[in-house]
Amino acid sequence: MKGGIVITEDSAAEELAPIALTVNELLVIPVTMRSKNKRGVCVEKGEVIDFEYTGPILERAMAENRLIRAIPLTGRYAGIPVVVAPLRNKKGEVMAALGIVDVVGTVDLGAVFAHYPRVLDQLKSGEKPEIL
Repeated sequence: MKGGIVITEDSAAEELAPIALTVNELLVIPVTMRSKNKRGVCVEKGEVIDFEYTGPILERAMAENRLIRAIPLTGRYAGIPVVVAPLRNKKGEVMAALGIVDVVGTVDLGAVFAHYPRVLDQLKSGEKPEIL
């Protein structure tokens, strides 16, 4: 694919950086991303601050091939709610994982969206974050 972005289980941090930077720009929250076989990036405030990044929840999401909401006990975001999703190929196999600070997990949504019940319904997942 000429001029496109391709993600594989061997994608390097430099290849993942444009995606992580875009998510950071959209959400204005820290973003982490790594491929299955290589360390990745940590992006904060529009800049890649680490090109050798990994974290316990990124690794767990890839190992378990599922979305994880958790509060890690170790790593850069220890004590902060995060949500990490695996990126899968067409066969459903994990190629990478992308994580963000879970703003939804840190805010009293009932108070913020009291006058917007439709938005609140869309944001509720019913899952409590795990403490790891």
